[in-house]
Amino acid sequence: MNIEMLYSKIHRATVTDANLNYVGSITIDEELMEAAKMRVGQKVEILNINNGERFSTYIILGERGKRDICLNGAAARKVHKGDKIIIVAYASYTEKDLETYKPKVVLLNDENNIDEIVDSI
Repeated sequence: MNIEMLYSKIHRATVTDANLNYVGSITIDEELMEAAKMRVGQKVEILNINNGERFSTYIILGERGKRDICLNGAAARKVHKGDKIIIVAYASYTEKDLETYKPKVVLLNDENNIDEIVDSI
């Protein structure tokens, strides 16, 4: 049996831009992606702390060190610049996988710098 569980999340990211004139997705700084073990093209769920919106999209690569978190295309209508969001990725785990299961949680400050990385929920 496989169980869908939290794989990783970027917690309390600050939206730096919302670009309607793009095909769609979320742009995430490369360093933040690496810290959360997320990948280009990966499906993620976006949870907007400010307005309660929840929606899915996929990741595109942002420039390393710029700390950009930009919602693109239709998703741009669900956020405002400055909103706090949680970016969540899930994965399917076997019972055996769950014996050593530790999701990666990347906690950010208001400037999208990493405050802490923890291996638990």
